[in-house]
Amino acid sequence: MVSDIEELVTCESPSTDLAAVAASADVVARVGTRRLGVEPERIVLDGRTHLRWRFGDGPARVLVLGHHDTVWPLGTLATHPFAVTDDVMRGPGCFDMKAGVVMAFHAIARLADRSGVTVLITGDEEIGSPSSRALIEAEAQGCVAALVLEASADGGALKTARKGGSWYTVRAHGLAAHAGLEPERGVNVTVELAHQILAMTELGDDALGTTVTPTLLSAGTTTNTVPAVGEVMVDARARTVAEQKRVDAAMRALEPVLDGAKLEILGGPNRPPLETSASADLFARASTVAAKLGLPPLTSTAVGGASDGNFTAGMGIPTLDGLGAVGGGAHAADEHVLVPELPGRTDLLVALIADLLAGTAK
Repeated sequence: MVSDIEELVTCESPSTDLAAVAASADVVARVGTRRLGVEPERIVLDGRTHLRWRFGDGPARVLVLGHHDTVWPLGTLATHPFAVTDDVMRGPGCFDMKAGVVMAFHAIARLADRSGVTVLITGDEEIGSPSSRALIEAEAQGCVAALVLEASADGGALKTARKGGSWYTVRAHGLAAHAGLEPERGVNVTVELAHQILAMTELGDDALGTTVTPTLLSAGTTTNTVPAVGEVMVDARARTVAEQKRVDAAMRALEPVLDGAKLEILGGPNRPPLETSASADLFARASTVAAKLGLPPLTSTAVGGASDGNFTAGMGIPTLDGLGAVGGGAHAADEHVLVPELPGRTDLLVALIADLLAGTAK
């Protein structure tokens, strides 16, 4: 498993580099074919390469979901090379989530009967799955479970709830004027956006876990000109569909404060929440399986980040996330995987898939 993970990690795959993602897909296909004995279907959408393995002639019952793209730019291996020291694996993308991809291959290879299993490894998850969302939803249709091999939470906890994510661009239009001679003749979009930023931050709700966070901000052209156009990007997260809809309605109801200013509200919900109700039965099932295997009791947690599991949960498909590697440092310089945890997590995946297949056998 360590050797397979190294093979994936040492082929860098930043989501925004189509050639790098295509090269990574070739490596993932090679490793997957070696373990599963059959080549995947290559699905290229908007230039991004996704891989699919379908087993059996009947309908899919269990979707095993992962991604091979990462947040790390080309050249990261030069400063953060792949290495295993004292049972700790390091390297860009090892935790999020190339170890999980390898775990999926090794687990499915051990199944006595793979009929009804679909494996989908996408290439654009880290940028919001713009090309793969429809593919994910199509593959999940009719499944009894979606198992997401994203990395675990702290201490190996499974992710039984994820916030839904909405991304907005709030663009303001005003009127340019000379900032020194006659600023009063202009409509200053920097001031307008300042009002809007304060209003948007009030849309969050600490008690409900709802956050509305202005992020990237830009406005104006020169230091001596009243800025006529500007925009701010906004990241909104919510635990429930109701909260996501409330924030969306409030964002679209924003009104200009300055006379003469105009607003455009672009974007909206990207991923629905993965609510606890979507994962509860699967977590209980996984806990029973873990106990039978003699593994430590499973733990669970809710996290703010979203994954492709949000899409399947949003469809009403039972979804369990965080089944991948144990470690930490996703998207950070200390990204790492605890190697001794790999076998037990893979054993759990094998047994859980087999249990789900047995429970749906006719």
